[in-house]
Amino acid sequence: MTIDGNGTRVASGRVFRAEGGLAAAEGLIRIGTRGSALAVAQTTTVAEKLALATGQDVGLVIVRTKGDVSRESLSQLGGTGVFVSALRDALLGGECDVAVHSLKDLPTGDAPGIALGAVPERADARDALCSSEGDLLRELPAGARVGTGSPRRAAQLLARRPDLEVLDIRGNVDTRLARLEQDLDAVVLAAAGLDRIGRGAAIAERFGLAEAPTAPGQGALAIEVREAEAAGGPLAGRLAAGLAAIEDAVCRATVLAERQLLASLEAGCAAPVGATAVVAEGLLSLSSTVYRLDGSASLTARGDIPWRLDDPDTADAPHELGRRVAGELLARGAAELAPLGGRV
Repeated sequence: MTIDGNGTRVASGRVFRAEGGLAAAEGLIRIGTRGSALAVAQTTTVAEKLALATGQDVGLVIVRTKGDVSRESLSQLGGTGVFVSALRDALLGGECDVAVHSLKDLPTGDAPGIALGAVPERADARDALCSSEGDLLRELPAGARVGTGSPRRAAQLLARRPDLEVLDIRGNVDTRLARLEQDLDAVVLAAAGLDRIGRGAAIAERFGLAEAPTAPGQGALAIEVREAEAAGGPLAGRLAAGLAAIEDAVCRATVLAERQLLASLEAGCAAPVGATAVVAEGLLSLSSTVYRLDGSASLTARGDIPWRLDDPDTADAPHELGRRVAGELLARGAAELAPLGGRV
């Protein structure tokens, strides 16, 4: 039994990590995740909420992805979508009932047979600088070596500090932080990821979103299910309460706007594009910046649109806003700065 926020005793299922595969069973929800410490940590949080909301046991099924085993750069592998495909295959193949992703890793195109079941409340969307001496970005010595696996972060770093030597790095959070004791002066990581695994103390500086807009969807999670379940399939009843408990409508609206912008630019999820959407006073607002890869130039566009929670008349507002801001960027020459496929 668990005590909920209202002081009521409620039945909560058990959350456990499966060793190997896990067969479907009554009273069990299987949740697919990558095996990294960060992926397991964020998936466990989702699993606990599902178990509490449904009373079902929730088992974590670890799925290895090409991005976890290859040492190639993300750009060589085809972007962060390499972390997603194996989980989606496991979901469609019946190896799990739900899959949890970092939302910024999701390709913007449709995935046949898969639906976005829920988008939880967003964590800190900012990027974070971790430095060997605790220095802020402006305090790093001239020519400091800074590691990142993101072309966007590299461009932003060089735009603010063109003297830096920015190196492409791979590996999990701990592997990247360990480089601070080896050959790097600093690394840039997602603040949300550091917070989720209890490594927030390693952060020397959290960059403001106005000066360093992050990847579309950064800080948010995506809970994917099979379309059959979303449309009332065998698991629909068991999952519905859990997905409703996890869903954050404001977060969904903001990330849909950011992702629509990326899709309209025809830019991959590793492109040098930053975007920030917020909801305030009945308006959904979106700002986006496209960077030249060397940080020597950038272009920013902004827009807003009426949006209200549970108002069906504004359901398409995030997509409309994303298309509108992307159109302005393209009209002003964004495709001349970065490798984008979109055209006006």
